[in-house]
Amino acid sequence: AESSPGSTFKILTGLIGLQEGVINENTTFFCHHGFSYGRGRFMKCHNHPPAQQLHNGIYNSCNTYFAQTYMLTINKYNNPAYAVDVWSNHVKSFGLGQYMGYDLPTGKRGNIPTSKTYKKIYPNGGWRSTTIVSNSIGQGEVLMTPIQLANMMATIANQGHYFTPHIIKKIEGEKIDPKFEVKHETTIDKKYFPPIISGLFDVYNKGTASRLRVEGIDICGKTGTAENFAKINGKRTQLKDHSIFVAFAPKDNPKIAIAVMIENGGFGATIAGPIASLM
Repeated sequence: AESSPGSTFKILTGLIGLQEGVINENTTFFCHHGFSYGRGRFMKCHNHPPAQQLHNGIYNSCNTYFAQTYMLTINKYNNPAYAVDVWSNHVKSFGLGQYMGYDLPTGKRGNIPTSKTYKKIYPNGGWRSTTIVSNSIGQGEVLMTPIQLANMMATIANQGHYFTPHIIKKIEGEKIDPKFEVKHETTIDKKYFPPIISGLFDVYNKGTASRLRVEGIDICGKTGTAENFAKINGKRTQLKDHSIFVAFAPKDNPKIAIAVMIENGGFGATIAGPIASLM
């Protein structure tokens, strides 16, 4: 299935903000239980101290921090259509929004919006960073599959590259498809990954997954909760949220990346998180 990645997507929002130079590790945004934007709209946030920087923004999963970062990324360019395509190209460099080409049934491609998406939705124009800010926290038009989420975490663990996921390890007397040995580099410089990884490590130490630690293993992870809507009798109805958790371990020289998505499971930390720790 493909669904909104929820807060797990904030990892990419942060990396792109660093790459585009609109934030650094010390950039501070003040969050008072949420984020006000455009015509009286309000994005609620969790209870945490008001001043947020990249590090605690990650482990507290602060909506305000990543909404501000995303808007600065889009507002960096005079033209929002051009800006969305710059952002979209960074996201797609993680293997998202496309068929990954693995050796399993095809699956789904997910969705990473581009300027074309918004030209269709808003044929008369008039859209800007505030219109699409929900992309910053993995809602909006962003859709991902569980294998894409796991691959995103492998890419972060590798500090900027991935290999197309595959089941086959070796075939006796034959070579595996060479496409599985191609190193795919992201558009994000390697130097921007360590501060993000440090924040993901503290998700387990100080943050939203502090009850999910595993003795003797340094895990880096991120909780996510994705809103879930379905059409019931022709009406758009909100159902119970999907529970999402992504992780890799150990922190240094990582060996495993994982994504857990529990449909209608509620909060990421309460359902998907313990499953990830168990595995």
